Amino acid sequence: MSAKSAAIVSGLQLLETSLSDVLEIRPKVFQDARGFFMETYHVQKYAELGVHDVFVQDNHSRSVKHTLRGLHYQLRHPQAKLCRVIEGEALDVAVDIRSGSPAFAKWTSIILSASEQNQIHIPAGFAHGFVALTGVVQFLYKCSDYYAPGDEHGIRWNDPELNIRWGVSNPIVSEKDAAYSTLLDIPHDLLPKYTPR
Repeated sequence: MSAKSAAIVSGLQLLETSLSDVLEIRPKVFQDARGFFMETYHVQKYAELGVHDVFVQDNHSRSVKHTLRGLHYQLRHPQAKLCRVIEGEALDVAVDIRSGSPAFAKWTSIILSASEQNQIHIPAGFAHGFVALTGVVQFLYKCSDYYAPGDEHGIRWNDPELNIRWGVSNPIVSEKDAAYSTLLDIPHDLLPKYTPR
């Protein structure tokens, strides 16, 4: 990954990742002897950052250390995601799987941490996954479309062509996630399409 550059927009720190469409966001945290307060989402401020998604569903998972969830996407009901961790640390990964994209098959990752209070915004058209790095990870994310059981798709977490550096050699993976195909084995009509802005 290239060195990150940062900007402050509406009091939020915005950090670039190695994929221009994927953003790391650090909300302002107000701390005192009582604890802390922060806005985890504000539609107008996030729009100023370039996040224009309308989020319709919140999800919360709890994972033990070395649990790997992913890489997931929906095709007919694509989901942009705004993710954060409220307990522990997780390595969060986004893969550009948009057919025709200049960044097709490229990935980026950041560590989401309860202590850092950082977030990642992943646009629709990307596959997403994370691995729990600490004893327990509580992972929260907003989605721009509803979960559609019949529209679940995925890519194998250890796809050799992607060569994602998860930092875990033998993760805990569900049978469903372990059975996914590699990206190159997925027909292009089962991948999102890239639309230039």
